[in-house]
Amino acid sequence: MATTSALIVIDGAQGEGGGALLRTALVMSALTQQSLRIDNVRGGTKHASLDAEDLTLIKALARSCKAETTGAELGSTSVAFLPTARPTGLTGSLESVRTETGRGPNSLIVLNALLPLLAKTGVYSSILVEGETYGFNSLSYDYFANVTVEALKKAGLYSVPDQLRHGFGREAEGEVALDIEPSAIQGLQWNERGPMRGMSAVVATCGLPKIVGDRAMAHLKNMAANSGLQIDTQQVSFDGKQSGAFVTVWSRYDRGIGGGTAMGMRGVRAETLAQSAFAQAFDWMSSNATVDSFLADQLLLPLVLAEGPSVFTVPKLTQRLMTSIWVVKQFAPIHITVRGIENGPGTITIQK
Repeated sequence: MATTSALIVIDGAQGEGGGALLRTALVMSALTQQSLRIDNVRGGTKHASLDAEDLTLIKALARSCKAETTGAELGSTSVAFLPTARPTGLTGSLESVRTETGRGPNSLIVLNALLPLLAKTGVYSSILVEGETYGFNSLSYDYFANVTVEALKKAGLYSVPDQLRHGFGREAEGEVALDIEPSAIQGLQWNERGPMRGMSAVVATCGLPKIVGDRAMAHLKNMAANSGLQIDTQQVSFDGKQSGAFVTVWSRYDRGIGGGTAMGMRGVRAETLAQSAFAQAFDWMSSNATVDSFLADQLLLPLVLAEGPSVFTVPKLTQRLMTSIWVVKQFAPIHITVRGIENGPGTITIQK
């Protein structure tokens, strides 16, 4: 991947203006060895400035490529990241940053950002990240392990996740380990998904009676049967001070995978939670897209690093994905073609 020595300056309020922009820019900086400054960090969100999750990632990336940083502190609205060495593999526990109120990172978002970079170092990495493993509108362990990791295996990127300790919410102290093999990433030709290979679900509960999970599983099976589908379900139950429930549903095809998730909250019935996750998965299945819109974000950087061309389709071109594509192009002369309009279905083609 071509590099230059000029400082790249990015407005953190560009496009989506949130965490995806920040993470994409930082990882691309580390990969291409180009110095980066981001001003107006997370300027498109209600909570502008660096948060605990951002700093956890920055510290890990800085450790991998011996980067110098300025402004890398909680509440900073401008941060500079200057790599001084090519990325190397990481081992052991990463430093998880927490705010004064105890709010920490989402473990899976940090791991997902590091995954493609560490896979390209040529050495084996084995890391642990402490923080949330199940959260609202965020990457969860069951989705990461069963959707993200499985999709990346199809591209030749191999990793093995293990949830050592669950964590419901940003104040939780969950822990996820991830072993990452040095991988020769290949492009995906996913313009049509082909035959369906199965539909699955995981119902995760903590501090709740077993009947809550049983009801969610029964409702998932009923909804699948009413739709003419078969679904494999699994229930996992954790002990702990926290209480919570999370449902993940996904479907696999020859050349595609996608699904939906839902996190419980006080007063929400188990059946309602199951229905929300199932409906998201079913909507994606009805679209003919090869990946869901959430997975598209996670595939972008690995496929940018792939040796061959890639193509995949999404049911909705989100502003988040479009912003991440724009960021990638600030660092490398790579051809990423988007067919479709924002918030509508689209096709993404990646070719060096």
